[in-house]
Amino acid sequence: MTSMDVWVYRQTTWTQSDLTGFSVEALDGSIGKVDEATNATDASYLVVDTGPWIFGKKVLLPAGVVRDVDLDAQTVFVNRTKEEIKNAPEFDEARYHDDAYRQELSGYYGQGGAGYRDNP
Repeated sequence: MTSMDVWVYRQTTWTQSDLTGFSVEALDGSIGKVDEATNATDASYLVVDTGPWIFGKKVLLPAGVVRDVDLDAQTVFVNRTKEEIKNAPEFDEARYHDDAYRQELSGYYGQGGAGYRDNP
């Protein structure tokens, strides 16, 4: 996964649905619900409200970490552990549309980043 791929859904069919409100499952359990989802070309992401799991914080997950979507169960499955998501750069509501912030996340979730995992 390159730093550009990290912002692209693996399946184009997932861009056909609004994922807002879906539950989110990491490799090792639930991490919260999708608060916001975009399908922008080469810039797709999910903002996940983690609720009490990490003290009510939100996290920004690039679309490339989504490994599957179950539309019937309204669940998004990501290819990261809870710990990897918890250790990601902190969500910055003022900057999450900025290229510099997204580049920081690309470094973490993309190739060579601390949270890199190519296989689902």
